[in-house]
Parts: sequence; C-alpha cells; structure tokens
Amino acid sequence: MTHHWPIRVYYEDTDLAGIVYYANYLKFIERARSEMVRDLGIDQTALKATQDIVFAVRRVEADYRAPAKFDDELVVETKILRASPVRLELSQDVMRAGTVIFAAKVTLATINGQGGVAKLPPEMLSKFC
Repeated sequence: MTHHWPIRVYYEDTDLAGIVYYANYLKFIERARSEMVRDLGIDQTALKATQDIVFAVRRVEADYRAPAKFDDELVVETKILRASPVRLELSQDVMRAGTVIFAAKVTLATINGQGGVAKLPPEMLSKFC
C-alpha cells in the first residue's frame, strides 16, 4: 500500500538559511502517517478510547538528500513495508517534483496507555496489509 500526502513549505518551516529546518521533516512525515491512518478508516482517538491502543515511534532512520525551500510543493509518500499485531514498518519519502529529497524508515510500536505492548485486532491489522 502506498499513500501520498501533499504539503507546501511555509516560512515558519524554514531556518535562517531559508531552507526547511531539519526537524520539520519529522513533522511532515508524522502528519502524513496520521493522514494515511485516517484514510484507512482508523480513528486514532476512538482506538485509544475503546481499546487503549496508540501508535508510538520506536525508531527512525533519516536521510537528508537535498534542501526544500520556502513555497516548495512537496509530496510525502508512505509505504507500508511490514505489519504485525505489535509493529508497523514504513518507508516515507519527501519528494519535490518526483525527486526524493528526504527518506526515512520508521518503525511504529502499538502500545497501551501504560506504555506496554498492545496488539492490533486482526480486522484493523488487515487494513495495513
């Protein structure tokens, strides 16, 4: 499964050099993941309230390849690499005009409100496969 989410770079996203501040790429990919989950029909607020399950970032590998600048139109492409009841592995590329400028591999864990392991129900897990 592949999900695409467009984003435009605003002045607030940039640093003194006029390029996107490095930490903002993590915000971009976080938003894209949230939109992907929403588009899959999963309400994360309801998931927490009814089953005490939340997604938590366990690991991120980031590769900054080229800078984005103010007013650039970007697309975040999210691909699900692996899905299990307790872990999702994703690749997320931020692209400008079809060229990858930032690439990340992200591992999400499913946890409960106390920080312990929580398993996704099979019907929900199937949405990620």
